[in-house]
Amino acid sequence: MSDHIDVGDPALYREDRWRPHFARLRREDPVHYHPESPYGPYWSVTRYADIMKVELDHRTYSSASALGGIQIQDQLQGEELPNFIRMDPPRHTAQRKTVAPIVAPSNLANMEGLIRERTARVLDGLPRGEVFDWVDLVSTELTAMMLATLFDFPQADRRKLTHWSDVAIANVKAPDAVVRSEAERMAELRRMADTMAALWKERAAQPPRFDLISMMAHAEATQNMPLNEFIGTFALLIVGGNDTTRNSMSGGLMALGDHPDEYAKVRADRSLIPNLVSEIIRHHTPVIHMRRTATTDTELAGKTIRKGDKVVMWYVSGNRDETAIEEPERLDVNRPKVRQHLSFGAGIHRCVGDRLAEMQLRILWEEILARDLQIEIVGPPVRLYSNFIRGIRALPVMLRH
Repeated sequence: MSDHIDVGDPALYREDRWRPHFARLRREDPVHYHPESPYGPYWSVTRYADIMKVELDHRTYSSASALGGIQIQDQLQGEELPNFIRMDPPRHTAQRKTVAPIVAPSNLANMEGLIRERTARVLDGLPRGEVFDWVDLVSTELTAMMLATLFDFPQADRRKLTHWSDVAIANVKAPDAVVRSEAERMAELRRMADTMAALWKERAAQPPRFDLISMMAHAEATQNMPLNEFIGTFALLIVGGNDTTRNSMSGGLMALGDHPDEYAKVRADRSLIPNLVSEIIRHHTPVIHMRRTATTDTELAGKTIRKGDKVVMWYVSGNRDETAIEEPERLDVNRPKVRQHLSFGAGIHRCVGDRLAEMQLRILWEEILARDLQIEIVGPPVRLYSNFIRGIRALPVMLRH
């Protein structure tokens, strides 16, 4: 079994050639030990059911920053950026509770009109009959506006949020990385923290408001965070509130381009749009993996995992697991139990903004179909060099009349 490829190689995702390697792991060795990799030894968990076992057992499988965090690559010692996704209870619970109300159903209902109005404006402003970048003009623009709203951040500066998101998740070894070293990344994130700290100070001095910065400035669990935790928490909220939705907006268009029959079904029956959204999120899988660290010796799928071992859950593989999902490579808008995918995680760390992401995607497709936009992809996508975020950096398209 030693000839298995290192599925942690970011080039596999930049070049979109990861599928056969995971298919083989699921078939031959679904919980596989990689004794050597650029990230040290680690376990690959590749099947749906085993990933769920790890997700739901947060006592055995820790997310704590001090143990290395949630990515296959350990955080730099002394430069850790803790946040609630990189915490275990009880601190995780208290901090998550602070920000959760902004994505509660009642507030989502309040935001729907604003999201729809912006989506309509963006779509109506797209160039006709000429090539443009869907990622820039649609996916990034819509998610940047939404993120600025959640923070009550100046809309005129919203692309700063996108930039900081790119900085936070960048692989510094990528040929086109926005930052080229960990020192450069930290310098940029400190600039982000300075900007946010100024807004924080203003909000802390005012009565509580319904935006993320004000909510955290007034909550006991978050109001006195040390600098690295402050940076880590804002980086998490920026990436979580932007990157996954942005990439699903682009990945969804690509998936429908590959499955025109499914697109025809949705055009004929708009009530399928929520199904389409869930299926896009599964099919694209915007977060490639999440990592945990074993807190004790344990067993998973017959393998002995030792205390301190790095355990990587490959969502991108679990969402393609033939033993759990019928014809997983196919985009199927009539798929039963369509929301039972791994893209949002599960258990205590399930994505806090999952319903907001679904709503943004639903409105986008409702407004595209309301206009009967004929969107043609006219060139290959530029993919992110990353084993963590399945990013689409550019996608050339044209609107046909």
